Amino acid sequence: MTRITYHTSESVTEGHPDKVADQISDAILDAMLTQDSESRVACETFVTTGLTLIGGEISTESYVDLQRIVRDTIEDIGYIFPDMGFYYRDIAVINMIHEQSPDIAQGVVKKSIEEQGAGDQGLMFGYATDHTDEYMPLPLHLSHQLTKNLAKLRKSGKLSYLRPDGKSQVAVKYEDGQPVAVPNVTIAAQHTDDISLEKIREDLLDMLIIPIIGDYYDKINTNVTINGTGKFVIGGPHGDTGLTGRKIIVDTYGGMGSHGGGAFSGKDPSKVDRSGSYVARYIAKNIVGSGMAKECEVQIAYTIGVPEPFSFNVDTFGTGSISDEEIKQKVLSNIDLRPGLVIQRLDLKRPIYRQTAAYGHFGRNDLDLSWEKLDLF
Repeated sequence: MTRITYHTSESVTEGHPDKVADQISDAILDAMLTQDSESRVACETFVTTGLTLIGGEISTESYVDLQRIVRDTIEDIGYIFPDMGFYYRDIAVINMIHEQSPDIAQGVVKKSIEEQGAGDQGLMFGYATDHTDEYMPLPLHLSHQLTKNLAKLRKSGKLSYLRPDGKSQVAVKYEDGQPVAVPNVTIAAQHTDDISLEKIREDLLDMLIIPIIGDYYDKINTNVTINGTGKFVIGGPHGDTGLTGRKIIVDTYGGMGSHGGGAFSGKDPSKVDRSGSYVARYIAKNIVGSGMAKECEVQIAYTIGVPEPFSFNVDTFGTGSISDEEIKQKVLSNIDLRPGLVIQRLDLKRPIYRQTAAYGHFGRNDLDLSWEKLDLF
């Protein structure tokens, strides 16, 4: 008997208020890492109508113009018109950043990378599947492609009525664990007030949804909803507040697999929320990419101040060509999971993070990311 299941994932554009906050936090991190690769950064951003508030714990030898970074990031995202309620030139920027706690710092700053402890306790997950070329779950992959290309249609001028905020959601039907159809697609696209809903729906169906969904699109059986409320003029931080770290499922695997709860943006790699999650993805992807399994989830846990992992687990959900324990031992013979050595192995002290702060941290074949390389085995 065929087992039928459904899984839905969502994505948001770079102009979504939470993603605006993520990008500002990571832009600040990148600026500091550019000057001082040993910067310790935990930067949170809050955005709302006419206001950006940045705060957190930072210890660095760098000097960066925070006002300029905030405004340049917002301009680059596309909030370039005064009537948007969030305009890069005249927003208020409030800086509430302070120095990192010495109690935390003493567990991280050691004499050698081998001795460097985790910046906090926590559990991190990595996931991979062979359902896409990117080794990512199909629902999230399609959702990200929709939002990314929605932004491209806006920035290219092909659909000049679009504004920066937007969302997508895709449901995928599975038969015996294999994706077979896309029954539902949703797009929410912010727009100017002078365009009809009918025009938006016609354009986005022809220029966005059908090309991205591809063979999974069925004119009769795929239900498409575009701007379901009928109007989406007020958006971005003017329409809703945004906060760093509030899109952790969008950032990772779209609800497929597990999540430990830690966000990425605004955190330097000494924070294992970030580096631990990246190395977990690296391991899971290499396990699937090497043919040892069709699906894999990796869990790593750490304790603050302690270099050695608290625990490490591999689960291939019964798809492995060898036992999970054998795979685990192969992994441990090829990589050291102490945080300092993970950071060194993946070369994480570089200013590479702003580019990951929208459209996902994983499966990004458009970026040169060390944790996406297939070179572990």
